[in-house]
Amino acid sequence: MNIYIYIAVMAVTTYLIRMVPLVLLKKDIKNKYFRAFLKYIPVCCLTAMTVPAIFYATNSIISGIAAFLVAVLLALFKRDLVTVAAGSCIAVFITEQILRLF
Repeated sequence: MNIYIYIAVMAVTTYLIRMVPLVLLKKDIKNKYFRAFLKYIPVCCLTAMTVPAIFYATNSIISGIAAFLVAVLLALFKRDLVTVAAGSCIAVFITEQILRLF
């Protein structure tokens, strides 16, 4: 099959997914529960994509767990994103060095 047909189908699909809600929902959504639900969808999707990758992106699942725990602790203490990412990277590095000794 021609690659251009695949690209065209994906382009139309992506366009429809974005345009149908925009065209059909012209009025503001007044239901506070539905608005709250829509507000948390990006966070849920990002979490569903990121968390599994944390555990399997390192050489050992133990260092992935250490990075996850450090990230959660730093986030609970309201640190910014760069600090959380740097802390997780440092946790992976230290854990990998410790695991290399054993």
